[in-house]
Amino acid sequence: MNCTIETENLGKRYGDVTAVDGLSLRVAEGEIYAFLGLNGAGKTTTLRMLLGMIKPTHGSATVLGKRVRLGSREPWAQVGYLVEMPHAYPELTVIENLEVARHLHPGTERKAVSQMIERLGLAAYADRRAGVLSQGNAQRLGLAKALLHDPKLILLDEPANGLDPAGIVEIRELLLKLTRQEGVTVFMSSHILAEVSRLADRIGIIHEGRLLQEMDVAEMERNRRRRLLVRARDVEAAQRVLSTAGHPGKILAGGLLELNQTTAIERPDDIASLLVRAKTPPTQLLVEEEELERYFLRLVGSNGGEK
Repeated sequence: MNCTIETENLGKRYGDVTAVDGLSLRVAEGEIYAFLGLNGAGKTTTLRMLLGMIKPTHGSATVLGKRVRLGSREPWAQVGYLVEMPHAYPELTVIENLEVARHLHPGTERKAVSQMIERLGLAAYADRRAGVLSQGNAQRLGLAKALLHDPKLILLDEPANGLDPAGIVEIRELLLKLTRQEGVTVFMSSHILAEVSRLADRIGIIHEGRLLQEMDVAEMERNRRRRLLVRARDVEAAQRVLSTAGHPGKILAGGLLELNQTTAIERPDDIASLLVRAKTPPTQLLVEEEELERYFLRLVGSNGGEK
């Protein structure tokens, strides 16, 4: 596997506070890796260390084959980033801000500015001062600056911030195109699991500075809890019938019968047939999958989630 990002025991402390602790991860070339965690989990601190903005307390990071060092200029000619709030010169227009960014990347052609304005949906705001842009359009401008010089690696901190639903879809499709068609690597942080699940190839869960788990999206879907909910006119009779057949269930508030066996969840038609033959036909069968947010909270053991 060709790695675009590698960290080894990377950590950062601020006095008695550990922001990132012993982070070791590998991000493959051409993949979208999502760094998922609650606010304050250490996502932004990690991104700032990867960019050489702050010095690690211990450990190391390598980006595009180059060891990251504070103040070093390598390999930033091939890296685009948007960390924390998008920054722009407020008195300059969108075009002028992008021209400034272009001059910071020697070799970037003039036409890249107009192309990026079109690509990020900023044409209607091209001559508007950056200081009066909405949060969503300021975010678009930040993304345009990050992508202007055709980087091989893009580091994004909460890229959906301030975007409306249509904007989120546009950015998702843009990032997917960059990785699938142009081989760009994307390392992004987020706290929105539903969006990450639509975009990322792999997900790393960070909590209180530690990497709890890494998985691909398919594995995440397999790990989400599922259950079969059965409603019947005589739910206690239905419970007895199914228990005798090897499908013990629990009656919930509201008169629903909950089954957790994989055989029942994957073959609800068999459960229906058993009940019909026993003359206790179901009035409702529903396979319910754990909500993404609850699954995430269960992983980090937060807000009532169970580890």
